[in-house]
Amino acid sequence: MEFDLPDSAIAVRDGVGAIASKYGQDYWDRCDAEKRWPEEVWRELVDGGWHSLAIPEEYGGGGQGLLELAVALESLAGGGAGGAASFMYLLTPAFGGLTITRHGTEEQRRAFLPAIAAGDLDTCFAITEPDAGSNAIQIATHARREPGGDFVVGGQKIWISGVERADLMVLVARTIPAAEAGPRTAGFTVLLVDVREAVAQGTLSYRPIPKLGTNTVASSMVFLDGVRVPADRVLGEPDRGFAVLWDILNPERILAAAGGVGSGELALEIACSYARERAPFGRPIGANQGVAFPLARIKAQLELARLMTHKAAWLWDRGRPCGSEANIAKLTAADAAWQAADRAFQTHGGMAYSLEYPVARLFRDARIAKNIPVAEELVLAHIAQHELGLPKSY
Repeated sequence: MEFDLPDSAIAVRDGVGAIASKYGQDYWDRCDAEKRWPEEVWRELVDGGWHSLAIPEEYGGGGQGLLELAVALESLAGGGAGGAASFMYLLTPAFGGLTITRHGTEEQRRAFLPAIAAGDLDTCFAITEPDAGSNAIQIATHARREPGGDFVVGGQKIWISGVERADLMVLVARTIPAAEAGPRTAGFTVLLVDVREAVAQGTLSYRPIPKLGTNTVASSMVFLDGVRVPADRVLGEPDRGFAVLWDILNPERILAAAGGVGSGELALEIACSYARERAPFGRPIGANQGVAFPLARIKAQLELARLMTHKAAWLWDRGRPCGSEANIAKLTAADAAWQAADRAFQTHGGMAYSLEYPVARLFRDARIAKNIPVAEELVLAHIAQHELGLPKSY
């Protein structure tokens, strides 16, 4: 068993971490308050090729695996971005470049991957709907196939992050009515939608959703009314889109776990720094076991979450089953990040409410990780069924 990171992952950790940390917490606080995309950080990630690590070298990417991508996300979150890292970093590498790399045709790869690797094309991912969140089988957005093979899409998506920046949307739609599809997961197709063209034609519009946190990336309600998608913009096989989804759900959870580990480390670092300096009774509050022990326990939880995240990514890179590992990594990392943010809040006392400190932002952003990209109750249901052999509960 080898627990050392490979040299490639160490280079990623150091390179991405250096970019994120040089901007400081004030920068990330301002971006969040102004609801502004962190363009300066993103441009440095693009210029260094850090945003396209998982795209093959022949298309201009780094040719690295999911482990390197997870380490990059952890470093970005821990270097300062916190919970915002998962949203901003997942947009292009995971749901754009990674999905097209694995499921696109050669023509699609050549058409899109070099532009993604160069930072000239941004993507977003659209699966969630008002009535189809955790249960994607209920997706109602429909794509009608025309005689020439093109699709015409109508429906509504929600919580679509980054659509306002996106050139390309990876969209999941039903192409066979549920009553005719047969198996529950049949009848869905993954389509590549030209966002800017559809907006210009008036067939796609979006409305940002006012939200509690992670305001560096907008999340929107998306309305599709007659969006035309050419037949050559199908990812995978028509009507068998869930094969694509099953393949990218594990990387999504692994990367979310990596972001949670990084966010937790950032919150813990900020809490410990305050505990070393704050001395209301003549000695640092960190000398009190009531403050120190909870922080020490969180460190242990974060290390465990990191190990499982790296293991899950390692398995995925080798084409081995990793569903349970990905779910366990996501569960433990989200909980550790939340506990770290909560303890950072408690350590700062009343000052945690001051926006002069980043604690409120980290506390607020950490909570959502327990609900997305999948609610922890569904993660526990998966573990109960597949690891414990208990009856399916949903």
